[in-house]
Amino acid sequence: EKKKTKAVDNELNPVWNEVLEFDLKGSSLDASSFINVVVKDYETIGKDKFIGSAKISLRDLASGQVKSLPFKNVPLINEKQQAVGATINLLLVYEPLSSTTPNLNDQPAGDMSHVDAGVSDEDDEGEEDVEGGGPGAPTSPNQPGKPSHKPIRLSRKRHRALANKPQDFQIRVRVIEGRQLPGNNIKPVVKVNVCEQTHRTRIRRGNNPFFDEMFFYNVNMLPSELLDESISLRVYDSFSLRSDSLMGEFKLDVGYIYDEPGHAIMRKWLLLSDPDDSSSGARGYLKVSIIVLGTGDEPPTDRREISEEQDDIESNLLLPAGVTMRWATLNLKVYRAEDMPQMDDAFIQSVKQVFGGDGDRKNLVDPYLEVSFAGKKLRTKIIEKNANPEWNQLISLQVKFPSMCERIKLTMYDWDRLTKDDAIGTTYLNLSTMSSSGGEIEDKRAENCNTVSELSSEASEVGFLPAFGPCYVNLYGSPREFTGLPDPYEELNFGKGEGVAYRGRVFVELSTQLDGKVDKNVDDISSDDILVAQKYQRRRKYCLCAVFHSACMLQEPGEPIQFEVSIGNYGNKLDSTCKPLSSTTQYSYAVFDGNHYHYLPWADTKPVVILTSYWEDISHRLDSVNILLFIAERLESHLTSLKTAILAKVSETRLAEIWLKLINHMIEDLNSFQLPELEGQPNVTVLDLQMKNLRDAAVKSITRMASRMREEATDVKATVGDIEDWLDRIKQLADEPQNSMPDVIIWMLRGERRVAFARVPANQILYSNFSEQSRGKHCGQTQTIFMQYPMDKNKGVKIPVQLRVNMWLGLSAHEKKFNSFSEGNFSVFAEMYENQAHVIGKWGTTGLVGRHKFSDVTGKVKLKQERFLPPRGWEWEGDWFVDPERCLLTEADAGHTEFTDEVFQNETRFPGGEWKPAAEPYTDVNGEKTQSPREFECPLGWTWEDDWSFDSNRAVDERGWEYGVTIPPNDKPKSWVAAEKMYHVHRRKRLIRPRKKISDKTAATERQEPGEGWEYSSLIGWKFHRKERASDTFRRRRWRRKMVPSDRIGACAIFRLEGALGVDIDEKASKTDAAKVFGANTPTVSCHFSRSYFYHLRVYVYQARNLCAMDKDSFSDPYVHVSFLHLSKTTEVIRATLNPTWDQTLIFEDIEIYGDPQTIARNPPDVVLELYDSDQVGKDEPMGHCTCPPVVKLNPSVAVSPKLLWFPVTKKGRSAGQVLLAAELLLKDKVNDGDLPLVPPRRGERLYMVPQGIRPVVQLTAIEVLTWGLRNMKTYQLATVSSPSLIVECGGESIQTAVIKNFKKNPNFPGSILLLKVLLPKEEMYTPPIVLKVIDHRPFGRKPVVGQCTIDCLEQFRCDPYRINSEVCMSARVAMIAAAQGDVVIDIEERPIMITELQAEKEAEAVDWWSKFYASVGEQEKCGPYLKKGYDKLQVYDSELEKVAQFQGLTDFCSTFQLQRGKTEDEEDDPSVVGEFKGSFKIYPLSDDPGVPAPPRQFKELPESGPQECLVRIYVVRCINLQPKDTNGMCDPYIKITLGRKTLDDRDNYKPNTLNPEFGRMFELSCFMPQDKDLKIAVYDYDLLSRDEKVGETVIDLENRLLSHFRPCCGLPQTYCVSGINRWRDQLKPSQILHNVARVRSVPPARIEGDGSSLSFSGKQYNLQDFEANTVIHPHLGPATERLALHVLRNQGLVPEHVETRTLCNSHQPNLSQGQIQMWVDIFPKSLGLPGPPCDIIPRKAKKYFLRAIIWNTTDVTLDETSITGENMSDIYVKGWMPGMEEDKQKTDVHYRSLDGDGNFNWRFIFGFDYLPAEQLCVVSRKQHFWNLDKTEFRIPPKLIIQIWDNDKFSLDDYLGSVELDLVNLIPPAKSPEKCNLKMLPGMAGSASSKKPLPNSLFSQKSARGWWPCAIEQDGKHVLGGKVEMTLEIVEEKEMEERPAGKGRDEPNMNPKLDQPNRPDTSFFWFTNPCKTMKFIIWRRFRWIFILTIILLLVILFLGILFYSLPV
Repeated sequence: EKKKTKAVDNELNPVWNEVLEFDLKGSSLDASSFINVVVKDYETIGKDKFIGSAKISLRDLASGQVKSLPFKNVPLINEKQQAVGATINLLLVYEPLSSTTPNLNDQPAGDMSHVDAGVSDEDDEGEEDVEGGGPGAPTSPNQPGKPSHKPIRLSRKRHRALANKPQDFQIRVRVIEGRQLPGNNIKPVVKVNVCEQTHRTRIRRGNNPFFDEMFFYNVNMLPSELLDESISLRVYDSFSLRSDSLMGEFKLDVGYIYDEPGHAIMRKWLLLSDPDDSSSGARGYLKVSIIVLGTGDEPPTDRREISEEQDDIESNLLLPAGVTMRWATLNLKVYRAEDMPQMDDAFIQSVKQVFGGDGDRKNLVDPYLEVSFAGKKLRTKIIEKNANPEWNQLISLQVKFPSMCERIKLTMYDWDRLTKDDAIGTTYLNLSTMSSSGGEIEDKRAENCNTVSELSSEASEVGFLPAFGPCYVNLYGSPREFTGLPDPYEELNFGKGEGVAYRGRVFVELSTQLDGKVDKNVDDISSDDILVAQKYQRRRKYCLCAVFHSACMLQEPGEPIQFEVSIGNYGNKLDSTCKPLSSTTQYSYAVFDGNHYHYLPWADTKPVVILTSYWEDISHRLDSVNILLFIAERLESHLTSLKTAILAKVSETRLAEIWLKLINHMIEDLNSFQLPELEGQPNVTVLDLQMKNLRDAAVKSITRMASRMREEATDVKATVGDIEDWLDRIKQLADEPQNSMPDVIIWMLRGERRVAFARVPANQILYSNFSEQSRGKHCGQTQTIFMQYPMDKNKGVKIPVQLRVNMWLGLSAHEKKFNSFSEGNFSVFAEMYENQAHVIGKWGTTGLVGRHKFSDVTGKVKLKQERFLPPRGWEWEGDWFVDPERCLLTEADAGHTEFTDEVFQNETRFPGGEWKPAAEPYTDVNGEKTQSPREFECPLGWTWEDDWSFDSNRAVDERGWEYGVTIPPNDKPKSWVAAEKMYHVHRRKRLIRPRKKISDKTAATERQEPGEGWEYSSLIGWKFHRKERASDTFRRRRWRRKMVPSDRIGACAIFRLEGALGVDIDEKASKTDAAKVFGANTPTVSCHFSRSYFYHLRVYVYQARNLCAMDKDSFSDPYVHVSFLHLSKTTEVIRATLNPTWDQTLIFEDIEIYGDPQTIARNPPDVVLELYDSDQVGKDEPMGHCTCPPVVKLNPSVAVSPKLLWFPVTKKGRSAGQVLLAAELLLKDKVNDGDLPLVPPRRGERLYMVPQGIRPVVQLTAIEVLTWGLRNMKTYQLATVSSPSLIVECGGESIQTAVIKNFKKNPNFPGSILLLKVLLPKEEMYTPPIVLKVIDHRPFGRKPVVGQCTIDCLEQFRCDPYRINSEVCMSARVAMIAAAQGDVVIDIEERPIMITELQAEKEAEAVDWWSKFYASVGEQEKCGPYLKKGYDKLQVYDSELEKVAQFQGLTDFCSTFQLQRGKTEDEEDDPSVVGEFKGSFKIYPLSDDPGVPAPPRQFKELPESGPQECLVRIYVVRCINLQPKDTNGMCDPYIKITLGRKTLDDRDNYKPNTLNPEFGRMFELSCFMPQDKDLKIAVYDYDLLSRDEKVGETVIDLENRLLSHFRPCCGLPQTYCVSGINRWRDQLKPSQILHNVARVRSVPPARIEGDGSSLSFSGKQYNLQDFEANTVIHPHLGPATERLALHVLRNQGLVPEHVETRTLCNSHQPNLSQGQIQMWVDIFPKSLGLPGPPCDIIPRKAKKYFLRAIIWNTTDVTLDETSITGENMSDIYVKGWMPGMEEDKQKTDVHYRSLDGDGNFNWRFIFGFDYLPAEQLCVVSRKQHFWNLDKTEFRIPPKLIIQIWDNDKFSLDDYLGSVELDLVNLIPPAKSPEKCNLKMLPGMAGSASSKKPLPNSLFSQKSARGWWPCAIEQDGKHVLGGKVEMTLEIVEEKEMEERPAGKGRDEPNMNPKLDQPNRPDTSFFWFTNPCKTMKFIIWRRFRWIFILTIILLLVILFLGILFYSLPV
């Protein structure tokens, strides 16, 4: 099957964006499928040319692991299989078959196709019902919920931290076990589905299966999308057929888990329920752990609790107590929608019109609404051809409540007959904002309430179920204009990204009812409800006025610009369904601002936009929102100043003042600003009332807590977190779900093209007369808006335009109030243009092609003066007059201070002839005719700088000519060259003349008489100029006529300007033309300011830090464009730095601003900084932008100097550094200029510095630098770094180290200490960073920078130089190494061998190293008698040793700084790390007085820095939760170790099929420090055929461990032992180590007194008795002196004996944990002699045990059969097995024909199993499939399952009952059958489990005998199926040999001997015993019949003989 795209003309980089669909006609893809893509060159005639092809395999799609695969840059190859150099990008999507036939309310087929790992024969059902379980409402509104165990969230507060970009996540689901699953003899399997990937567990048996399997889901997606995904866990019975195999399921949102502490739920029980049957109760329980890991998150540890066997499901259920799961129905009433945009082509409508039919363009849309929630999708009916459809349908969604899914998604689609339905728009109803559990209040108030009852009643008052509306919800998405082309912004209509235009609204209502049943999912709404909803649709008229004050920071000029303001559909100029309004500004041309940007020259006449619109009155909602936002904003500004004060380290008292002000203001605000009452308000819904209660209660509780904090708080900093929480809480309360007022959308149009947009929420500009706080914060205020490009790929790197606009929105009833907000005078004009053309030397109307004599500004709409009529309520003032539009007349030199006039001189010739002037001798660059140089005049206010000259800076010859050839039909050459050839026929020369501006005076344009005021243009285009030129062919002039209101006074009259002015429509013209004209001719409104004020602005740009590296040399050349309104200035460029100090004051003189200075002072325009990287070649690149509000001074003489502050630089929405700056705006008084501050000091001719008083105060500071060495330097420009040196820069000073001569041999610096004296600011917040640059000294004097690093925070390096450092930064270890270079004497102590070999062997069996490990992690049950013996534990750290706080990252000697190089790309990745610098800094102040002696130096006696050889021992204990690498969800891990150039590969000892391997391996290597400092420990996955995959690796810096004075190279144990498993393994004894510590710390060595039982060290006395008072003294301990020395050492803060847990990372997902490895490393420098023996950490082996179960008897067995003779009977036999060893099933013989339920067997089962007594688990190894290479090891609790069966010969055997016995917690048997009943079993009704008898382990009591009940499930209840008498006995392997026994009754039949069962004679099998059958069945039942029959026969015979013998 072939499909084609369309052809793209004349394009080498075509973009098709087409979807080709291949229908597979019911068959699915297989792994060999492929797609062949052929690219051809389209030829109109003849065969298309082959360009190249690509073959793409669909194997990955066919496997079902992914639904879509993007293929980027696939190379095209030609017929010879060579790459042609072109590439193609495609996205392949495969939708597999779904198992159900779709109906309209199911998913579309294949929409929810699941990937089913491992099996292909099972599919999930299409239709899914979801219940979650989660915090939410109390069970019903009038029942108070119990206070829950954990806080209930209102919203996802923590999501703010996640950046909104696709990133890596990992979801881990661990399925541990199930309990009480329903059904008999079931085989459960769990399927876990996350993000369209499904995994399944292995199949288990029984109702309480143990799975313990972990699944990993790696995804890369947007956090917002991921947190809405759901996790579904379903339990199936793999036995039964498809239809009813789903036993129960549970669903919850990923976001729910992410909000839990640690982003995880650990070992929680989930209550399973039946998705289809809401009435059924619990369907069993499933225990799981689920973890969601984001970038850089550490997974929490999953610990099994000791008491877990008895764990109580109820208390550990995922749902909080008191919240029961109830079925709820969400009823969504969808009434109607309006304002749907056109979605279909108007072709058919046009055809209708041609044939005289009625075309209807407005209604080209067929809408329907799709509602999806928690995996369910329902949709309304489709209404064809209707832009305002009415559905009136009720959609019912059944959910479990409280739900764990958050959002109901409403998507409006346009139905298409042939193609895919298009989305019109998407919106969400958030359950969390429409319902409340009442819990939020309660958490906060729990401390304040006296009693629980008080609390819960208060909570239940504010808790409510989801409710919404009736209310409109607005849809936003792509622009409304319809085009037949694919919509580039289509994604916006699916709710991805910020919608750029209003696309209609839907009227819906949501209510919730509990425990209801639904008959139909989609139903019609009753007519009563429709009537009730009518009142909520009542509209009121709203007026919106927007005055545009300025539009600046335009990046490029070009076509004229206008702005359109719309709210909803009103004001959309390209939409003809609404009344025309003055919703657009006049067109204007951008003018250059003299520096960098362009602006629109509106001067004193500001354009005004007026809109009237009709909406529901929801002021009571928006008033509440605005009041809460007002409170939040005040609180936020106070909080910011509090945080700044904390950062600036102000005094405690000042801090307390600021804090008290914040708390007082907040309490006052919360108390004084009441929310509006709802009584008597229109449109009040249920949700409004509930939200009011909720808000009032929350405000009350926050006020109460704030008051308490004010009284009780002591530490200001500790309260910041709480205050932030309150702020979040208030902001959450301000989230209004029922906001039906659409946003105001402002568009910038260039010509007719939409370029950039901004959305302003209506509530921000809404006027309210309730209170001042309830008005929008920007209502009637001028605000700054940065517009943005729609779906901007660069995320706002470039600002399209910065607007200052003043908006007022209010009810038309309040329009008079607008008068008090308006500034300036409004004037309203009608306008039109008179057009003329220049034909044969005359101006007239004859040559106007396609233009009218009078038209609008575009020239396309015909107008006539006499047809103009003012709107109602307005009248003309004066007559028409000519008034040129200044904004459209822009000369090329506008805004420039220097300008160059240019003109081209043209000459032509015949080939080889003479050059003569051309037909048009003087033209512009495009060849258009222009004036000759002599005709040019110098404009007023300018002066010529030079005479005309030719431009020689081009490709021209020495006289300035360039030559070309004309090719007909063109009369000018297309290309030019500099050298003359014979064939050239045309040449031109560019003449230029520069001029300079000398004053601002321009020719005053007086009001011209009619007949003047023309503007000229050489083409009928947009570019007009004032002066007529010879080349002009077209001219026009603007006529205007003023209108005034007839009845209204004040500015509000402008709201009456509705509708167009009169328009000339020919009678013949059709309706469509009228529609075109509609809205083209609205009056223009402008606001005129009579007075302007002049201001003086100073911007102090001091420095920046942490900017992005934009150049390849790892640096940037930053400079700043500073823009303020229509002016901008630029700082100087600072070369090669990321932390530039500009120290520059930019002075803006005479800024003219219209409007009242008080208004400007309250709300000043922002100063905007755009940072750029200056490039010598190419365009300067943007580095981000930041805004700063200036300090406004209306009285300049007041001396308040602004304070420099750090402002964040953002680029693409992410932080890109900070700039330190301040700005002040001073009002200039015309009279007196002397009040301005002094001019700052200059640097150079034009650069001003930042003046004293504003610049930071500096102090002379010493920076001591310890430069230890460089490590791991990568190559630079393909050459290795061989002789590097380091430059340290800080605060403008720099210093360089000596060069490392041979980097390979010794990478340390020869002289290690540098001293830098710098002037650093006293305040920490102004401190510049330290910059390190590494340069390599290469041949020919080249010194490239090969790496750089910026160190921001210098606080950590500051020190007091006079303090005696108790821990001199000096390594104990190295000093000791340096001291021990001579001979080493090792004492070997003589000790009698106390323990005999036998004893030692016994002890070794009882305890091993693993006992020590388990004792240390708290798993006492696994460590045997270890602790009782008094042996020592070790420290198990759950992180890397470097992350343990007390060891300071092991960087106490020197820190490691990563060096970077290269450009920071746009991608998220960090710049590449190219090496490391090891070193440290000490920073301290110096005195300014030269006479004061310098303080002592900080870095003293350093260790030897030469290389040394070490022995390294690596102990790998085990791995935890490795990432699976095989298809079966498992891994075959082994260890690979790399150190320097050595690699150890432990591939032979891989652990098959496990994610938690216990390695227990020790590796020994030798290496040289510091060259081989990095130890890499990697875990690989073993694969037989393919390449082994790396699971993850971890890197340890051994050098830091060797240099650190915490001595981490060999941890100190708790005791000094000379033998046993804790034998001392260090090179030095404790006393030697103590001696070295003393020397390093400069304290006298330890003095040992007497017999070594006491010791004094560093001024303290230590006694051995104090340390060993309560300990067991065991025979392994060494001499007392050493023991005491060790105890003292352990008090010195050194690293103890330990195991560290390191996270494994992988380069594919560098920030996600791939598992953890527990290990430790010992490092022994060889110069110190031999170390002790290594530890033995080989893992434990399981022991072989046997379980003997003797089945003696059964009784009360259900009689299942009826014999021929009608008796009830059963043929009983017993079956038994141990879970995990199902292949070793054993059966007894059959007790036939049991008539009373008794059976006698005397039969022995023998089960052999491997058991770990320490862990109480069986170890089972078996192959999962016959093709597997390795056995998989499982650990399963030891259990025995016994089942009773009825034997049937010709049909399947019948199951009668079973019992599951846990051998560790054995159910005590009954002594007699009478006492045996179901209550003995746990989990049964009335069972005695509440009394909890002590558990009996069969392993400790060895044997047990008695009766156990067997249960069977009938109709959902458990009933007794029989009783079994058994003896259970556990036997070890040795004992098995001593006391043998055979299976069944086989030999050796002993221990005990089993006799033949004593069965009644009636027990036999009829087929094998015919005689017994006769005797017991036939004879016993029918003997009288037999006897009678025989007698009868005899009588008959007798009679026969009698008759026979009678004579005849």
